[in-house]
Amino acid sequence: MTSAPTPPQDSEPFLTLHAAVVLVAAFLIGSTVGGLTHLTGTPAPGAILAGLLSAGASIPALRHLIR
Repeated sequence: MTSAPTPPQDSEPFLTLHAAVVLVAAFLIGSTVGGLTHLTGTPAPGAILAGLLSAGASIPALRHLIR
């Protein structure tokens, strides 16, 4: 039997913990804004656009706030 090769021990993660937390928080903000916008009666494409814009706009602020 052959065993699977082991990955090198000093490999870096795909995303740092800081980047993962910032992206998850931005996703939550965007989802909340998009959902609330949709509940006001805005058509779905407009609500999706509002959610995407708010998620993108929150990333620089979250990047500096979360350390």
